[in-house]
Amino acid sequence: MTSLEQEVGRLLRQRGLTLGLVESATGGLLSHLVTNVPGSSDYYKGSVTAYSNQLKTSLVEVKEDTISKYGAVSPQVAEEMAQGGRRILSADICLADTGIAGPGGATPGKPVGLFYIGLSCKDGTCSRKHCFQGTRERNKRLAAEAALSWLKEYLESLK
Repeated sequence: MTSLEQEVGRLLRQRGLTLGLVESATGGLLSHLVTNVPGSSDYYKGSVTAYSNQLKTSLVEVKEDTISKYGAVSPQVAEEMAQGGRRILSADICLADTGIAGPGGATPGKPVGLFYIGLSCKDGTCSRKHCFQGTRERNKRLAAEAALSWLKEYLESLK
């Protein structure tokens, strides 16, 4: 059986596209999964783990106003992370994540397990909201899998 990351790699290679990642709440797990695939250097450009808001703004080009207005865990920040990552990593596609892995960190309206995944490509940038209910490790794993699943879905939609 082919793993999700192997299938994503096959699709990226088949379509001649490159991938970059900007991770926050997954802390490098997504990059780990992608690079577990032999030959991933054919399509994987690299990643930035921008855990702090300071790195999100200075390195990945998220606007300070966006974080102030919506919070670091928001669809707007996930989208700006993906856009900035696509630009600075010179990738065809960039996935980004921001979330609250737990067990602490919840705020009113933003529970533990809330993640936003951003995807930026030539067609535009968008985000998806996910709410997981597990341990910190499980929430991170589920967010990484959700990002890869969405990327697979996007790649399969391309002709």
